[in-house]
Amino acid sequence: MSAAALLFAAALAAPGTALAEDAEPGPEQITNGDFAAGTAPWWWTANTSGVVSDGRLCAEVPAGTANAWDVIVGQNDVPIVAGESYELSYTASSSVPLTVQTRVQEAVDPYTAVLASADPVGTEPTQVTRTFTASVDQPAASVQLQIGGGERATTFCLDDVSLRGGAVPPVYVPDTGSPVRVNQVGYLPRGPKSGTVVTDADAPLTWTVKAANGSTAATGTTVPQGEDPSSRLRVHTFDFGGLTTAGDGYTVEVDGEVSEPFSIRGDLYDGLRSDALAYFYHNRSGIEIDAALVGEEYARPAGHIGVAPNKGDTDVPCQPGVCDYRLDVSGGWYDAGDHGKYVVNGGISVAQLMSTYERTLTAPNAESAELADGQLRVPERDNGVPDILDEARWEMDFLMKMQVPAGKPLAGMVHHKMHDAQWTGLPTKPHLDPQQRELHPPSTAATLNVAATAAQCARLYAPFDKPFADRCLRAAETAWAAAKQHPDVLADPNDGTGGGTYSDNDVSDEFYWAAAELFTTTGKDAYRQAVLSSDLHGDADAVFPAGGGISWGSTAGLGALTLATVPNALTAAQLTEARAVVTTGADRYAAQSRAQAYGLPYAPNGEDYVWGSNSQVLNNMVVLATAHDLTGDAAYQDAVLRGADYLLGRNPLNLSYVTGYGERNSHNQHHRFWAHQNDPALPHPAPGSIAGGPNLTAAASGDPVAAEKLTGCAPAMCYIDDIGSWSTNEITINWNAPLAFIASYLDDAGDGGQAAPARACEVAYSSHPWSGGSTVTVRLRNTGSERVSPWSLTWLMPGEQRLSHTWSAEFTQDGRTVSAKPLSWNRTLAPGAAVDFGFNVSAKASSPDPGAFKLNGRACTSG
Repeated sequence: MSAAALLFAAALAAPGTALAEDAEPGPEQITNGDFAAGTAPWWWTANTSGVVSDGRLCAEVPAGTANAWDVIVGQNDVPIVAGESYELSYTASSSVPLTVQTRVQEAVDPYTAVLASADPVGTEPTQVTRTFTASVDQPAASVQLQIGGGERATTFCLDDVSLRGGAVPPVYVPDTGSPVRVNQVGYLPRGPKSGTVVTDADAPLTWTVKAANGSTAATGTTVPQGEDPSSRLRVHTFDFGGLTTAGDGYTVEVDGEVSEPFSIRGDLYDGLRSDALAYFYHNRSGIEIDAALVGEEYARPAGHIGVAPNKGDTDVPCQPGVCDYRLDVSGGWYDAGDHGKYVVNGGISVAQLMSTYERTLTAPNAESAELADGQLRVPERDNGVPDILDEARWEMDFLMKMQVPAGKPLAGMVHHKMHDAQWTGLPTKPHLDPQQRELHPPSTAATLNVAATAAQCARLYAPFDKPFADRCLRAAETAWAAAKQHPDVLADPNDGTGGGTYSDNDVSDEFYWAAAELFTTTGKDAYRQAVLSSDLHGDADAVFPAGGGISWGSTAGLGALTLATVPNALTAAQLTEARAVVTTGADRYAAQSRAQAYGLPYAPNGEDYVWGSNSQVLNNMVVLATAHDLTGDAAYQDAVLRGADYLLGRNPLNLSYVTGYGERNSHNQHHRFWAHQNDPALPHPAPGSIAGGPNLTAAASGDPVAAEKLTGCAPAMCYIDDIGSWSTNEITINWNAPLAFIASYLDDAGDGGQAAPARACEVAYSSHPWSGGSTVTVRLRNTGSERVSPWSLTWLMPGEQRLSHTWSAEFTQDGRTVSAKPLSWNRTLAPGAAVDFGFNVSAKASSPDPGAFKLNGRACTSG
């Protein structure tokens, strides 16, 4: 056991958590566990039968069942007492190896489990032993061995089944590997480079960075930090930011302990940008996932298109008593580990994907080339639309389908969610889900999510698909009007059968977000007044709170980021105020990052790491990245990079939470069809999938794996990479969306230098105002070493400026987006050459010049 593991075990055995090693085992609670009395009171599903053979209970498991629970051997009426620890054991074999889903759970809906584990069983007798502590009373629990879901028939045999109370739960000690913690992917050459080492040493220790060939690349001494409250372990930190030499296979050695290897390179995040965005294609509903795009391992048939056993999403009824119509709500993304589709989760997710693209139009150093048509893994490639917008459209179209039709009660409102009538189990591929799909009641929160995202959609898709953009704007304004008419229709917090509740009793933040997006897109005074009159406007403490931040239930920050970055009709003073809200929030998160031993920009009150804490880290990083885009202040980018360090290995568990990235990474996340841990024939989650992360209340959440393994855990160590731990290890669209934004930002950061990297183009924009407008001349110069042909220069026009007379280029304007393309005689820009063009604009008021120009998706400097 490593020194860090010993320290962690000691922390778990703190006063008040000692275990009674001499406790007598309780009475046997399984009847006839050795089958000496035949088969009673054991039962099995109707598609098999149990017989006693050679003193074992054997059952023939049919081929081709879809789910583990399709074939069960079990015993009911087993009393379970909350807080009691139990040991369940049995011996089993199978003529065809399978994975048993071992369950102790309620016998009836909602089937709450106090033990849920996946246990491989082979052809030779295998003993399985599981210890658990019951989280709830279950006077008549069911002990079940779920053995279906296999393609081949098999004979399953069982013996020596025992369940006793009074067990001593083993102390779960996570394998944290080396106590030297670093970003296991690596560091940008000119960015900050920090690490943390777990040690009881009082005095500073020597650290040494070794290159792959064993030579010393850098050395220094650590800084003792005392006890880190997030891990309850004593730590030192070290800084090797002076090392800028690119290379792979670096390690850090401290006091004889060696870190995981890492790289120093400027292109570290190229793959993560692509993989994090591919997550959304992988999780599309209603379309075949093509092996040519994702590989054979991840290819699958279309889910929920009405092909048996699916009921389909093209003609979905409401829950009984909710409505008298049916809707086509096909498409969209599966939300998380289940097959549900939720508007409030989809809303923030699609907004952040669209913002990842919109950032390339507004941030001086952001580039859209890697998000452009033909660059990502989407089937709509080569259609003239940026691939990231193709992906976002798949969800945006679904969200608008969830709107209540005209002429119906609550017309214009949006159904909160749709999912299976009952929970499906692990694993279940989408095309094999047999459950009836149902629409759930509309909510004001869902309606405002559609108002906000559809408004953003309207301005971004206008240059590429004007009819779709117009449809988005109609949906947005219809939703806004409906929400104003029905401002307090809240989702039922008890509506949690078959899917999550996503209830929210405060929708003031959704109103603010929607108003900000509608105002930015339309400039209408009604939306301006809704923004300016909101209690949230200008309140950085409410919008970007110290202990939390942006989430599906707290969306005001999305509106604040839009107002601060996307050209709109705010006055200069109002724009300054909007940007100050962002920088104030970013200052708070940057200070948290500098103060913490692991460098993360997240410091929840009382170390209360919440469900999906990694998404809170990421969303705080989005605020920091935006502040850096606005100001160029290196402190903000440094905090983003330290946040990436935490997520990719510099944390108390020495684990990268992103699948496929880092030597030690999460790869058993809770998911219905990326379920290799439960079924070796299924894949692990795809690279670029981020786990939810530490959750302080996981053990008390009803999560059986967390209850068994994480009781008493330190806050930042309340995580386990187990498919059964839905409270710590789920993956969701609204956690991967900020990862995609940040990966794109980090890839744009390039070599990590705070000065803008060398650009291949320069733009001189000169405005000459006159009454009611201005005349603009533009000089575009190729400062690179290669000719550019053809060229396209894109920018956003601040204020309400409209182009009129133009010359020497072909112009298009869609809302505030302007593109200039060559004429036949100036199509090619040789290295060092320049082209001049211009236009007149009309405007009701003076407006600032544009702040960012992109040549064929690449950022230009302003001359």
